[in-house]
Amino acid sequence: MPITYQQEQVSAQEFADILHASGLAARRPADDLARLRQMLDGAALVVTARDGATGQLVGLARSLTDFSYACYLSDLAVDLAYQGQGSGTRLIALTREAAGEGSMCLLVAAPGAEDFYRKIGMPEIERAFLFPRLR
Repeated sequence: MPITYQQEQVSAQEFADILHASGLAARRPADDLARLRQMLDGAALVVTARDGATGQLVGLARSLTDFSYACYLSDLAVDLAYQGQGSGTRLIALTREAAGEGSMCLLVAAPGAEDFYRKIGMPEIERAFLFPRLR
C-alpha cells in the first residue's frame, strides 16, 4: 500500500477517526469535536499519512512549534492496521524536517510506546516535569 505524506489541515472528525483507529482515543478527548478543533487550530504543524489508493487518513503528527528553536510533537497517531510499516518513523522525520535543524523535538510517549521511540533512536531525557491536565 503506497502511503502519501504531506503537511495539511484535517477536520476534527478525521482527527477523531485516526485517534480511534490508532488506539490513542483512550488518552485524548476523541469524542469532543469542538476541543479537537481547538487542538488542530492551535497546532503550527500537522503532517499526515494517507493511503495512496483511497485517500484515507492513516497517520497524523500534530505539533506545536516556532520553527526555530522548539517543537513539541503532541500527537503521533498511526492506524493500527498500518503500524509496523514505517509511517510513524516517517511522520516524525517529516515533522523534524519541517520544524528545522535549529529546533529540538520533544514528545511524551504514550504508555507502551516507549520501545518504538527507542527503536528509532530517539534519545530519552531524565529531566522532565509536568503539571497534568485538570480536565
